[in-house]
Amino acid sequence: MGLQLFIREHIAFFVFQLCVIIFVLSLYWLDGFRNMNTAFYSIVISLILLFSFLLVRYFARRNYLNKITQLPNTMEDALQKNAKTPEYFQTEQYLHELYHVYQKEVQALYEKQSRGEKFLNQWIHQMKTPISVLELLLQNEGKLDKKNVQEEVDRLKRGLEMVLVNARIERFEEDMQVERVNLKAIVTETINEHKRLFITNHVFPVIQIEEDLTVASDSKWLKFALGQFITNAVKYTFEDNKKIKISSELNNGTVMLHIQDEGIGIPKSDLTRITKAFFTGENGRKTGESTGMGLYLANEICQKLGHLLTIESEVNVGTNVTITF
Repeated sequence: MGLQLFIREHIAFFVFQLCVIIFVLSLYWLDGFRNMNTAFYSIVISLILLFSFLLVRYFARRNYLNKITQLPNTMEDALQKNAKTPEYFQTEQYLHELYHVYQKEVQALYEKQSRGEKFLNQWIHQMKTPISVLELLLQNEGKLDKKNVQEEVDRLKRGLEMVLVNARIERFEEDMQVERVNLKAIVTETINEHKRLFITNHVFPVIQIEEDLTVASDSKWLKFALGQFITNAVKYTFEDNKKIKISSELNNGTVMLHIQDEGIGIPKSDLTRITKAFFTGENGRKTGESTGMGLYLANEICQKLGHLLTIESEVNVGTNVTITF
C-alpha cells in the first residue's frame, strides 16, 4: 500500500522529468546535433538518476507511508513518529497537535457530562426532602399548614431554577441581553422574590442604593446571581434579628454592589474554593442542603457578563460579596 501511494504521488513528477529530457534533446536535435548514441546514453543516464532519486526518496518515506495507509486502531496511533523529511515531519507535528486539541475537547465534554450527572443526582436527592415534607403535611388530618407548604414549594422552585440555569449556562451568549438596568429595582425585586425566606429565618434586608443608579447588565441573569448571594446570606445567618445590608458604592465611575451579612462567615481554608463546582465546604456540611453549585453558577454568570466578583469573609463576623460593574 505504501509503494502504491508513493507511485501515485510521484507519477506526475516522473512524467514531467521525461518531458524535460525530451525537450532538451529536441533542442539539441534542432541545433544540428545528430549523434543518436549520445542521445540514447543521455536518456538512459537520466532515467537511472531519476529512478535512483525516487528509490531513495521512497525508502526515506516508507515507514511514514505505511503508517498513513493503515487504518488506526486507537487515537494514540497518531502519535507515532516515522517522518524523515521536513514536509512529513511538519505533517506529524500537525497531527500531534490536532490530537491534543481533540483530547482537550473530549475532556471538556466528559467533565461537562460528569458535572451535569453529578449535579442532577445531588439535586434529585435534595428535592426528596421538600417532597417528603409535603407528603407528611398532606397526610396530616388536621388543618393544612399553608405556611409550611409554601416554604417547601419555594425550595422546589429554587431547585428547579438551579437546574434550568445549569442547563442554559453553556449557551449563555444565546440568551443574554445586556442593557442599562436600574440596580435598586433589580435588588428590590430579587429580595421580594425571597421575602418568605427572610421572614422564616427572621433576617431583615437593608437596601442602601441610589434610586437612579444604573449598570450595564442582563437583568434576568443578574437577578439569579443576586438570588444566590442573598439566599446564602440568609441561609448561613443562624441568629435571629440579624441584617443583610445591600449597598452600592461609586469609585471613579465604577459601580460596586456589596451584599454584607452578619452570619457565621466562611473559613479561610474554604474561601478560595467556594466558587468551584460541587464544593460545599464546612458551612455546607452544617446545613446539609448545599449542592455546591449556587456560587459556582453565580460566579460563571458574573464572568460571562463581565462583572468582577470578590468575596471576603471572617468566621463569626460575616461575609461581604462585592460585584464590580
